[in-house]
Amino acid sequence: MKLLTGNDLKTGDVVWWTGSDWSRHIAEAADVDGHGEAIAAAEEAARRVNAPYVIDGEATPEGPRPGHIKDRIRAAGPTVRPDLNIKPADPTAGGWVI
Repeated sequence: MKLLTGNDLKTGDVVWWTGSDWSRHIAEAADVDGHGEAIAAAEEAARRVNAPYVIDGEATPEGPRPGHIKDRIRAAGPTVRPDLNIKPADPTAGGWVI
């Protein structure tokens, strides 16, 4: 599984490609397969996202999970202030642990 991530140009938030738009929630991320670089180039050129890049991910029952610890931390939010962590789009959903 390949995921596309970057930062929202206006807010700086970590965002994930959903297949049609960007979301702050990793659970909404879509597998970009071999199209990630083309999507990244188009979205960056349209100035919707800053520094997009493709990462390895894995499908889990709770949704997509970044393969590398760096991107798992980016998906979860700040580690120094747990109260600022990204809350799931669906509060009743489970969630994976970093």
